[in-house]
Amino acid sequence: MIGLAARIHNALPQTQCTRCGYPDCAGYAQAVADGEANLNQCPPGGAEGIARLARLTGREPLPLDPQFGTEGPRAMAVIDEAWCIGCTLCLDACPTDAIVGINKRMHTVIEAHCTGCELCIPVCPVDCISLEVETPGRTGWQAWSKAQADAALQRYKLHGEHRRADKPQGTLPAPPAQPQTADTRKRSIVEAALARARAASQQRPPAAKP
Repeated sequence: MIGLAARIHNALPQTQCTRCGYPDCAGYAQAVADGEANLNQCPPGGAEGIARLARLTGREPLPLDPQFGTEGPRAMAVIDEAWCIGCTLCLDACPTDAIVGINKRMHTVIEAHCTGCELCIPVCPVDCISLEVETPGRTGWQAWSKAQADAALQRYKLHGEHRRADKPQGTLPAPPAQPQTADTRKRSIVEAALARARAASQQRPPAAKP
């Protein structure tokens, strides 16, 4: 990425949240530079982010397009450890490796690395991840800094390198997974969640008789 696209990319908050409609901040920056995307598709950057892109591109600033989200305080992902079943799906979804844990063991969020991208929320099969407001009263670039953006970008690059390193080199592509494989995995996740729920209910004290 060179020229205008690189300057636009450097002006984005690097949350890698995909709310702009592109797979990452770099994809959105290139689309803006090519005239394929508007300036107002980045909720984390908010109004200040739009103004920055307008100055870089020479275009008129626009209000944030609500179809991509709204400007708000920066959020932090929080995992309810009592309900986490250790499925690791959120580890793959997190673009900055802010979630740590291993299979079938409780996961947790490293607060300093979380960008509030929300990508871990929809992949959790037991809904044990929630968002907490991290910057009440501050939104957009008032809730974020260039130093945080730079750190998030570096972690995103490392995340991509780790994913590429996990893929075997010089081998034929694996055959497509059979439907029953996905069903079996999904069923095991649900069964584990139900077992956790049953165990939790058994530990509750019995209700007092009237």
